[in-house]
Amino acid sequence: MTFFENTRKPVGFSGKIMVAMMNFGHSAMAVWGLHFLQPAPDAMVLDCGCGGGANIKKLLKLCPKGKVQGIDYSAVSVEKARKVNAGAIAAGQCTVQQASVAELPFEAEQFDVVTAFETVYFWPELAQNFREVYRVLKPGGIFFICNEANGETAKDDKWTRIINGMTIYTDADLKVYLEQTGFGRVQSHKNKKGWLCVTAQK
Repeated sequence: MTFFENTRKPVGFSGKIMVAMMNFGHSAMAVWGLHFLQPAPDAMVLDCGCGGGANIKKLLKLCPKGKVQGIDYSAVSVEKARKVNAGAIAAGQCTVQQASVAELPFEAEQFDVVTAFETVYFWPELAQNFREVYRVLKPGGIFFICNEANGETAKDDKWTRIINGMTIYTDADLKVYLEQTGFGRVQSHKNKKGWLCVTAQK
């Protein structure tokens, strides 16, 4: 496994380094994307592919009366996310568990918001995974996707060559998958850096 393969599923020592880098390196993108999400202060939020937990921390600030749960299929990521959010976990405002978006360990219609930062690139069955997100969202709930790559620049090809199993989607690609799943009101936002934010409503 190359070092950059750890973006897909961090493992071991190099995975711990990657998770720490993600928490720092993706922060500006997350702040930009979250401008397009206005969750209620008491919202129930699920962060899929939560990585090192930095975005869980941001979401907790947006939803001080709510609860934020995180899942990641990497044990290294779960460990880091729990450390970063230890206070909120102790207060009962947050949980982080090892799980896959392919089979979310939640009952139907549990969440007001489901977020996915820098992770849908690695979801193996996008249609099935989106159906799982749809299942756990409450009616009217929002699915929020935020990516550093929008599939429209030459640099995107470099990453798909380096990282096995990575697929970079355009906003049009994501819109098709989302609407086929049943989502509506799909909105896309981009900036000059090539960042992409997509929101869709159940």
